[in-house]
Amino acid sequence: MLDVPRELIGFVARLLRAERRARGTRRRTRCLTCSKQALFVIAWFRDKPNITRHGLAFGLSQSTAYRYLHEAVDVLADQAPDLHQALDKAVADGLPHLELDGKIYPSDRCREKTVSVKGEAIDAWFSGKTGGFGGNVQMLCEPDGFPIWFSDVLPGGVVDIEAARALVLPAVYPYAKTMPVLADPGYQGAGHGIIVPFKNPADGNVLSIDDRCRNRLQRFLRCRGERGFALVGERWTALKHTTLSPGRIGDLVRSAHVLTLFEHRRIS
Repeated sequence: MLDVPRELIGFVARLLRAERRARGTRRRTRCLTCSKQALFVIAWFRDKPNITRHGLAFGLSQSTAYRYLHEAVDVLADQAPDLHQALDKAVADGLPHLELDGKIYPSDRCREKTVSVKGEAIDAWFSGKTGGFGGNVQMLCEPDGFPIWFSDVLPGGVVDIEAARALVLPAVYPYAKTMPVLADPGYQGAGHGIIVPFKNPADGNVLSIDDRCRNRLQRFLRCRGERGFALVGERWTALKHTTLSPGRIGDLVRSAHVLTLFEHRRIS
């Protein structure tokens, strides 16, 4: 049994039906109805079965199974809120602060190369943070940890502060004046309005009691942000390891976010 609300299948089916109308797809020319395609895709997100065998269970060839999956991922990802929409809604809701975090979503190896800071050729998608291959996705969430926005993906070799500067911070700065953003030590140097813990002094001295108290308070508030990735990744287990192109990780995460928003009645 598929442990999702029947309404979620109807929601995805409506999106697929609208996409088929926009493409001008003629009736009875597809292997699956919109409802069956929605069921096929949601089952894949929920349990990530082998795509070839999963397609055969629905009467699909391997190539058609992949095509139906990618089509639904594109449709769902287009429904995800963009960064400015998420920030405007956070202000309208009167949130006291937001939380910023990044995660490396594991993937199969990608042989794309880049040049390291030492001038050496390295695998772009290899993350020293996790010791494996994957893509870096940034997230903003509410104070209780509910995610409101996910970024596109960057190669796993990109550290959080670089990813944030490229994908998040330019849009966040105007809002951070009145709605600060809490982040972990990986965002040191992020700039005004981005609150990170103080580092221990390099000279071996310890932080003052005031600084240590501030760090404890900041970490107490920020730790709820870990809930955001868990809500999406633990529910939609296809995100635990991506065998598709790692460049699709951002779309997969945003698609799972839309499914999560619907289940929590944030969209309809």
